This record gives sequence, C-alpha cells and structure tokens, in this order.
Amino acid sequence: MKNFGSPAALAGLLAFNGGFVDTAGFLGLQGLFTAHVTGNFVTLGAALIEGSHGIVGKLLALPEFILVVALARLAGTALRRHGAPVLPTLLIAKVLLLAAFFGLAVGFGPFANADSPAALLTGFSGIAAMALQNAVHRVHLADQPPSTLMTGSTTQATIDLVDLMLGGTPNDAATRMRLRRLAASILYFAAGCAVSALLYWKIGFWGLAVSVVVGAVAAMMRLKPAT
Repeated sequence: MKNFGSPAALAGLLAFNGGFVDTAGFLGLQGLFTAHVTGNFVTLGAALIEGSHGIVGKLLALPEFILVVALARLAGTALRRHGAPVLPTLLIAKVLLLAAFFGLAVGFGPFANADSPAALLTGFSGIAAMALQNAVHRVHLADQPPSTLMTGSTTQATIDLVDLMLGGTPNDAATRMRLRRLAASILYFAAGCAVSALLYWKIGFWGLAVSVVVGAVAAMMRLKPAT
C-alpha cells in the first residue's frame, strides 16, 4: 500500500475490514449486515415475508448503530477535552469489539438460529465495531471516501470517469485525485469481501481473525500529513 501511514492508507485498511466483516456477518448470521444499515432493511423485509430467522437482530441493528455512533461522538469529545489521543483510542476500542466478534462467533457459532441470545450478542459485537469505524471515518477521515458505503462511491467514480473522458471539467487534477481515491476504496472493500467469503468457506468464523489483525495494524498507525 503506497504511503503507509497516510490518511489514504488508513482509509484503505478500514475499507478492507468493512467489506471483510460485512461479508462474514452476512454469511454467518443469516443475512445480517454489520457495516451498514441499508441492507438490513431489505433482508428484514425478506425475513418477515419468508418467516426465516434473524428478524430480531435486523430490527435492533439500526438503534444499536445509532447508539454506538452517538457514544463514539461523546467519547471523542471527552477525550479531546482532556487532551487524550482520540483517533488511536477509538480505533483500539474498535479492535476490542472485533476481537469480541471473533471470539463469540468461534465460541458459539455456527448459528442455526440467528435470533438466539448467543447469535444476537455476536452480531451486536460486529455491528458495534463497524458503527464505531463509520463514526471514526466520518470525523477523522472526512476527506477520504467512505469505508463501507460503496453505492455512493461507485456512482461518483463513474461520473468522474465519464467527465474525464469527455474532457473540459473545471478541475481535471482534482477529479483525477478523487477518482483514484474512490477506485482504491472500492477495490479494498471488494478485496475484503472476497477474502472473507473464501475464508468463511474454508474455515468458517475463524477467518475473522484477519479482521482483528487488520484492525490492530490500523490502530497502531500514526498518521502523516496527506501529500
């Protein structure tokens, strides 16, 4: 990864983990999206119609996501007020949540019923980790593409690509830079999805160890100014 230690490198690691954890949760928790809430509305509707498991987790995913983001904001404000490092502290907290997700998934999974207490606790750990990641990214990496929302990134990347092909954009250099960042984010997210799916197929929830390692690397990074 180019310029390791840059905001773009950290955003790339977060995007990889976003795809990785979301895929593992979807495969192992009967369609639960841990990294974003939009998909849970769709799978909740499907579960209600089909009468399948996982309804409770999908219903509670949104309020939990909102609660964790709010707590992250409050924690960041408190840390800043006391002169403590905000970004590293929150990233370490995310690693602990990922470790809990990994440990619970391996210890209690696979889950025949995604609405069982053990499955719900496991899913809530993954959702909390990804909600915290989203909050951290929005506040501390606001100039980088989102690490979990690929629909908007793909739309903007397509628009930028067409504009560059047509020529005559007001600022070609800025458009090219944005396109590179968007393309990298999409690539890292897709790579996380692919690696997660392969590992889940081969070793089940044990593959979540990768997300803990990647999260730990991100938490240990000390950001350099963007160039």
